[in-house]
Amino acid sequence: MSKRSIIHMLNPMKHNSPFDINMALDAGYDVLIPYSHVELSEVAGLTQDAIFSRGPSGVKKTGMFIGGRDIGLAMDMLDSAKKSMVPPFEISVFADPSGAFTTAAALVACVERELKSKFQQELKGAKAVVFGGTGPVGIATAVIAALQGAETAIVDHFSIDTALEFAAEAKKRYGVDLRGTTAASDADKARLLSDADIVFCAAKAGVQVLNASVLRDATKLKVAGDVNAVSPLGIEGVKLMDFGAPLVHATNSPDAVGIGALAIGDVKYKLQQALLRETLESEKPVYLDFRNAFEGARKLV
Repeated sequence: MSKRSIIHMLNPMKHNSPFDINMALDAGYDVLIPYSHVELSEVAGLTQDAIFSRGPSGVKKTGMFIGGRDIGLAMDMLDSAKKSMVPPFEISVFADPSGAFTTAAALVACVERELKSKFQQELKGAKAVVFGGTGPVGIATAVIAALQGAETAIVDHFSIDTALEFAAEAKKRYGVDLRGTTAASDADKARLLSDADIVFCAAKAGVQVLNASVLRDATKLKVAGDVNAVSPLGIEGVKLMDFGAPLVHATNSPDAVGIGALAIGDVKYKLQQALLRETLESEKPVYLDFRNAFEGARKLV
């Protein structure tokens, strides 16, 4: 009897994301098992229960997905799962907490494409500012950009201490140097934008972070990407489906272009589907995080 494909979906929070469940089913998994309130200490036991119950042939049709909201915890859970494998009893594991890894990967890849195609510039050496930089998407975006050589600042709306804590954690985990800062006023934002090549907007949905007045001070701006799909959008002048459209409000940077949330979301959707299918179809176990997501996003754009 042919074994059905199963994905075990681990989440440290109260609920598993319906988005992730839908995506896993559409990627081809037959059975989805959600687990909530999963603690890091429990991951090894759950992983070994999953691998030893199906035999070497069954593990090829078994996957694990790690959700939640804390990207550091998700990486720790991924590492714990990987260390718990006992070859040939191994399954593929994909971490994408709050969709942050695939969203951030799509955002950075889209911005990188426009930066290269319209300005013949690489991410390496570019000055980047990430608004909403201490949220899951924001910190993942900052880490990906910094790993590509961008001089990256993460912005917390309320607290510089929070931004500095996240920057220190990123340095410890991934070896990247992020500048932590805060911007509570338009004047603060304008100062940050004055020498920025790139803006990533990953702030809370439904909040306009950058208005036309602030953008006029972004005299060196080349590309701005916004993942907020809820009105009011995060960057004034960037429409949902824009992909390299002129950013008309950046009047002192006439060549600047914007990328909207639905354009980025289309890449994110395809990317998450592709990575979920990889966990199901790969002949050898794969362990996927934001780095794999960025590689995949680059191919898609």
